[in-house]
Amino acid sequence: MNIGLDGKAVSGATGKQKASVGQRRSNIEIIADMLRVGENGAGKTEIMYTANMSYHQIQKYLEYLVNQGFINKINIDNTMIAYQVTEPGFKLLKAIDTLLEMLESAEDAKR
Repeated sequence: MNIGLDGKAVSGATGKQKASVGQRRSNIEIIADMLRVGENGAGKTEIMYTANMSYHQIQKYLEYLVNQGFINKINIDNTMIAYQVTEPGFKLLKAIDTLLEMLESAEDAKR
């Protein structure tokens, strides 16, 4: 069973499209941004600033991604922790990028 960002069980797709100008990013877009930052390993602050997130958001999303096995938490020493994307995380990022490209192409075709 997969647990969503709100702590409830989820199944199926979210059905959200890429955010346009003036719209908020979807959960999927935020996750993709975080996975891109963590491809080579990154600290929480680097992910937060690079992915343009609040402290509350980074806490919620990192917990979710670590619990789902998409990111590993790595203790570098007693004071430093890094987050590294796992193989399933790379596969998820590729799937998200493909989906967002398809949705954008479909939206462009409507115009």
